[in-house]
Amino acid sequence: MVVTKQDLLNAFAAVGLAAGDAVMVHTALKPLGYVCGGAQTVVEALTETVGPGGTLLMPTQSWKNLDPETGVHWDADEKDWDTIRAEWPAYDKDLTPTNTMGAVAELFRRYPGAIRSDHPARSVAAWGKYARHLTENHDLSDIFGETSPLARLYRLGGKVLLIGTGYDKNTSLHLADARAEYPSKHNVTEHSAVLENGVRVWKAYDTLFVDGEDFDAIGEAFEREHAVQKTTLGNACIRCMRQPELVDFAVRWIEENRK
Repeated sequence: MVVTKQDLLNAFAAVGLAAGDAVMVHTALKPLGYVCGGAQTVVEALTETVGPGGTLLMPTQSWKNLDPETGVHWDADEKDWDTIRAEWPAYDKDLTPTNTMGAVAELFRRYPGAIRSDHPARSVAAWGKYARHLTENHDLSDIFGETSPLARLYRLGGKVLLIGTGYDKNTSLHLADARAEYPSKHNVTEHSAVLENGVRVWKAYDTLFVDGEDFDAIGEAFEREHAVQKTTLGNACIRCMRQPELVDFAVRWIEENRK
């Protein structure tokens, strides 16, 4: 099966995505099968669906720009960690590539009109009406919390669109992680290479420990209690949900289930 732009437009309409929507998109291209035009076609279908009055948001994380001690540089020997700390390039939102975010997100960060946030490891990119509002002032320490792009999308009453991905990739659940109270919740000190006054600095910052091990379980529980619009295209399940509804449910689930 060859997937065309019209197939994508039909699928997005089937799950309730519409003109004017503000939506966080997570995409795995491979499950869709042969997409005629690949990532470009997916992005064009998304922009045409929400239109100029809508907004698209995607994670464009470059999490390799973290300390080797966190495990993100598993292919490097420990004896070389200090070299990585000294030499890893400083984050440049126009240049730094994404890490394992997929072909669609990698293309989207360079799409005409897209704006990328300044976080050196956990950036997002946005296009459309609220792009600047969602991406500005992405605080080093408040990656997923109340000043983050995720919380701004929540206050806009946004949506989440999963294209061929599961809830383990649903970044909005990190906002619930930040809001929930549970015994094991804690901060960690991260490090990233950034530019300060034109000079590369290996910057330390405190932030919430990212815990996504139970996101699939949260998604299963959410779908038992809430209507999530779904369709299938190729081998991909496409899901669309309201982000505030998901986040509010996840806060309660985390507080009831995490130790």
